[in-house]
Amino acid sequence: MTAAPVLDPQRTALVLVDLMDRIVALPLEPRKGTEVLAKAEELASAFRRAGALVVLVRVERPAVAEQPPGSGLVTGLLRDGDLEVVKRTIGAFQGTGLDERLRERGITTLVFGGIATNLGVESTARAAADLGYDLVFAEDAMAAFTAAEHEASVRLDFPRLGTVTRTTDLTFA
Repeated sequence: MTAAPVLDPQRTALVLVDLMDRIVALPLEPRKGTEVLAKAEELASAFRRAGALVVLVRVERPAVAEQPPGSGLVTGLLRDGDLEVVKRTIGAFQGTGLDERLRERGITTLVFGGIATNLGVESTARAAADLGYDLVFAEDAMAAFTAAEHEASVRLDFPRLGTVTRTTDLTFA
């Protein structure tokens, strides 16, 4: 992990991926979904206090009449002023208008957390990198289905895309 950049709250958004009851409840590593949720809630509160945008991404299965139980965001996570994005693919940019909504707000830096590190988080981050965003990864606000999958993303892939840090190291200008 490296030192986190000092964040400009007017140009930075927190992107939290798939913090839904049914996903938070899955067996995850290297930390439980409830631990990821607690860190994500702390981060979201800090971002809101700083006046930075919080983006909450959730997945819906395409072409089904009804979503499985627990498909909404964890109760209380979404607050006034937050941006909710519903994706139907692994990543949050394809077909959601997320890029346009971020650019309208002048966002240039994205801080990531969520579940699963190597799936929804990484897919969204790779698209964001391709779109030219600066990326920061809050390693302790993520988990995957196995510790090895999580570690591969945070130790091999994410450092090539941006800065990997811990939630406590994130600060605002």
